[in-house]
Amino acid sequence: MAKWVQSFEEYAKQLLEKGKIVGASMGLAENGELSYFQGFGLTDNTEDAQAVTVDTVFGIGSVTKVFTCVAVMQLQEAGKLSVHDPVVKYIPELRTPNEAHTREITIHHLMTHTAGFPAFDTLMGAMKRSMENDPHNGTFSSGLEFDLDKMEAIDTKDQFVAYISGLDYELLGPPGTQFSYSNDSFALLGVIIERVSEISYEQFVKENILDPAGMTRSAFLLEDLPQDTQVATLFTRKSAADGGEVYRSPSWWDAPSMRAGGKLKSTIHDLLRFTEIFRTGGLVGTKRILTEESVRQITLAHTQMNPYQGYGYGLMIASDCHGGQLIEHGGAVKGVSAQLFFLPERNLTGAVLMNVDGGPAADLMHGMLNEINEKPANTPPFVYPDYEVSTEALTSLVGFYRSSEGANVTVEIQENGLVLKLLGTGVPLRPVGEDSFVWKRGENDSFVRFFRDETGASIRLFVGGRQLIKSPVKKEQATV
Repeated sequence: MAKWVQSFEEYAKQLLEKGKIVGASMGLAENGELSYFQGFGLTDNTEDAQAVTVDTVFGIGSVTKVFTCVAVMQLQEAGKLSVHDPVVKYIPELRTPNEAHTREITIHHLMTHTAGFPAFDTLMGAMKRSMENDPHNGTFSSGLEFDLDKMEAIDTKDQFVAYISGLDYELLGPPGTQFSYSNDSFALLGVIIERVSEISYEQFVKENILDPAGMTRSAFLLEDLPQDTQVATLFTRKSAADGGEVYRSPSWWDAPSMRAGGKLKSTIHDLLRFTEIFRTGGLVGTKRILTEESVRQITLAHTQMNPYQGYGYGLMIASDCHGGQLIEHGGAVKGVSAQLFFLPERNLTGAVLMNVDGGPAADLMHGMLNEINEKPANTPPFVYPDYEVSTEALTSLVGFYRSSEGANVTVEIQENGLVLKLLGTGVPLRPVGEDSFVWKRGENDSFVRFFRDETGASIRLFVGGRQLIKSPVKKEQATV
């Protein structure tokens, strides 16, 4: 046993217990060979629950996005599209409130979350059918507030395109100028993949990625998995304001019109096969999935997310983290907490999967890599220095920020500075730069940035990877 394992597993057990995680699966491969695996907890809380194995299936949420980008690059290699093609070449019916910008949006902008889209309410509409069949649909602790009854169901990709084309909103900026995490962009990529390949998105991913990579226990639908597959039961939790209780909620939420953004299911074993694509320059065993040039483009930081991380094609990239370049992506939806990562220079790949939402997947990734580097598990991956901000500057940031996706955030001034309130729970914001802050999210700091207009008034808030729009504050929410 490697000497770091015992220390890391003690740390992991503490985090998992604190997070009330039912089952977790963690794996690491060096030079393509499994070097560490541990299953924590069980697949369920029933009497017949089983131990988690390297082949236990979990949801992977937005880790699906890199699969979508691999599919796009395969189509580019086949000469069927270019990432620099305008989106309207393939989706001519797409509309935004700015016709000139609509024509300028490229596939590249979709893959890097830089099309200029704010977050829409589409994902909840796309999941409406399965949410209606879930007795716990209103208590998922996503931090999003939404009214399912008022949502329009978005069942097909054509309905999705029509829905977003009819929305009235203001683009965040010209294409390529603003990063804001966008499930809608990846749903559009799914539409393009189908129209170019002339088969379904799911079939294209299966035939061109899952099957050649030997990912035999990965699928978008449970019924497409082998009959003997062990699938972890989903658990969700109430919001922190409601006590954060974790409870069994086995119904999977599906979004047929938006699966390209986050509906794949997989295992540690399969994900470690998939990460070989990025370790080897496109190969899984003897099967070539991508060319080396396509891998280079996927793993290149095309845009900046925060001072330490850029974004490639479906992947987050830190140029100096844990002794090399750390490339990773997380995933979260009801019953899902996931993390995929690799350090190319060290031939190291890994994944973390859990069957409870709101789990410490990223913290466990960093903890594992810290221990391997003989550092305490809770060593922050990025160090943000303190920054002095005047009370006047802080006061101008106070307000209510929201997105149609359901993220509603209030920023207040309290005795010790700014506080960010989400679903009634407040967290302090520590200044780290001009209009830049961090808040403690789990074990590590999460970056927050405010945007101002030409008059100096705050207009948007970047938090959780998304830009929220400043809105009029209800009287009971104003707290200066």
